[in-house]
Amino acid sequence: MMNHWQQVNQRYLAAAITRIRQSLQRYIAQQQGTEPEIDAEPEDLAAIAATLPTSPTLEKLTVAFQLTSFERDILVLCAGVELSASLGQLCSIIQHSPQLAYPTFSLALAALPESHWSALTPVAPLRRWRLIEVSNGESLTQSRIRIDERVLHDLVGISYLDDRLQGWVTLISQSGQLPPAHRSLAEQMAKQWSETSQVSSLPVIQLCSREPGNENTFNIAAAASAPLGLQLYLLAAAAIPATIAEREALARLWEREALLNPSALLIDCAELDRTHRSTVASFVETLQGIVILTRREPLQLATRGITYLDVNPLSTAEQLELWQTALESVDLNVDLNGQLEGLVSQFKLNSLSIQSVCASVDSQDYSEDSPPDHDRLWDACRQQSRSRLDDLAQSIQAIATWKDLVLPDPQQQLLLQIVAQVRQRIRVYETWEFAVRGSNGLGISALFAGASGTGKTLAAEVLAHELRLDLYRIDLSQVVSKYIGETEKNLRQVFDAAEAGGAILLFDEADALFGKRSEVKDSHDRYANIEVSYLLQKMESYRGLAILTTNLKNAIDSAFLRRIRFVVQFPFPDAVQRIAIWQGMFSPKLPTVDLDFSKLARLNITGGNIRNIALNAAFLAANDGESLQMKHLLQAAQGEYAKLEKPFTEVEMGGWL
Repeated sequence: MMNHWQQVNQRYLAAAITRIRQSLQRYIAQQQGTEPEIDAEPEDLAAIAATLPTSPTLEKLTVAFQLTSFERDILVLCAGVELSASLGQLCSIIQHSPQLAYPTFSLALAALPESHWSALTPVAPLRRWRLIEVSNGESLTQSRIRIDERVLHDLVGISYLDDRLQGWVTLISQSGQLPPAHRSLAEQMAKQWSETSQVSSLPVIQLCSREPGNENTFNIAAAASAPLGLQLYLLAAAAIPATIAEREALARLWEREALLNPSALLIDCAELDRTHRSTVASFVETLQGIVILTRREPLQLATRGITYLDVNPLSTAEQLELWQTALESVDLNVDLNGQLEGLVSQFKLNSLSIQSVCASVDSQDYSEDSPPDHDRLWDACRQQSRSRLDDLAQSIQAIATWKDLVLPDPQQQLLLQIVAQVRQRIRVYETWEFAVRGSNGLGISALFAGASGTGKTLAAEVLAHELRLDLYRIDLSQVVSKYIGETEKNLRQVFDAAEAGGAILLFDEADALFGKRSEVKDSHDRYANIEVSYLLQKMESYRGLAILTTNLKNAIDSAFLRRIRFVVQFPFPDAVQRIAIWQGMFSPKLPTVDLDFSKLARLNITGGNIRNIALNAAFLAANDGESLQMKHLLQAAQGEYAKLEKPFTEVEMGGWL
């Protein structure tokens, strides 16, 4: 059902069409030398417009595209032919053929008042903005002209996104509450747009954010657009065509849409590579209207002004305010002065994600056996931020606990220090203001060094289990690329994806990237050192825990070691430690007979090898239908030693059976 505005708007359009009909009737009478058969006088356009709170769409369109009265009449003529069969009949009379029941430029020049030839040119508004379509014909003036479908619907009062833009742009609306710092940026953007009278002189605004994800920048742009009645649409920079013709066609189509339905365009340049940068810059420079860019580094434009606005990370106080607002809307019991700070220190979520977390936990079935609200919120935050890393790294299910880890006391104490620093970051960095002196070196980094199988990965699992965080393993040999700049790009993607949830990152086989700092003999040596420095820089600024593992600590340059906060040496286990490892290897549900752990500890091997022997022996016992015995462990040990190409000595195997 049409609302009042649509009814009056269509009345206004009908009156404008009636005026065109009278012009055609007068022209016919003049050609025939008779008195024109004029219908009833049309309603007064100004009087109709005065009854509307906003201008009719015909008037808006006339102003937006700067049409002359003749160009406006051509547009109304084309619309009238689509909406009224009688107008087509008048066209056929003027052109002396029943088959020519449509308008042409020749007809318009002859029959409409204040005609001018320049309206026909490709650079004039009608054709430049594709308000009308000109059919292919032998003559420009004799070719059929018709109104564009999108423009016709707009004149009638029905607005929608041009279907030719579907798949290119996506509508964005504000989601969640904006913190004060971001709200201030949105107000600054809206003020700049409202104070600039000429569309052509509007500078591009680039929102520069070093945080992962685009939610905050998108929200700021949406909040800036809404007060001005602007729709905000998103265009991925990677989708902008490389060919000039396609790029120009997309630009004109968008500009017309922005004028028909006042809109702003947000171009997401987060994944913009170097080869496509000039294409995007060229597109933005030729585009008129309100344009917003989101990109970490400033994009340089040669022919159009650009304003750079930094989107700084939310402070702890702003994060707490967002959480408090979200928690007030649900029935959850969380201590705002204690437990909530732990959530904020670990998870960096935007307003919408925080609201989603609170709503999802509030909707869960609750019983006396359910975990406390804080624990349920923590797990929901982990789930909310987990998906970004799944495609970039291998998730490790951290089920190991301290009792599974056999290490000397000094190494145990270092691991406990790591746990304490992760938990107390906010108090030390912000409450005690250690971060005020600079953000460099605030990341918690660790190097786990030791022979294969000494427990480096197991220790990372224990830390993740203790801290209730996700653990992801990144194979540095897969991240390092021979192409210049690709290694840094891969590393940035990993750290950015992990940032929201502060996951523990385990960079396995650090020897693939670290080594004695090479002497710079050529460009490859120089870039190899740059890659190492870049990784250390990201580790130092990463708000979570980043762990490197290596089998060869001595191969790592001391200058690199100084930039790592913790270095934990995992020693080869002695006999006492091997007994403890063997004792902790078997579940109480595993049936065993006469196992001698002191004899097993004679095997001079690491915990990783012990686990392999225990597992293989369990399969041998299961296959024999027996309880696990020393004979099964001996057979499995012989297989493990053969794999290691290591001799099985009499000292190690003597007296087993």
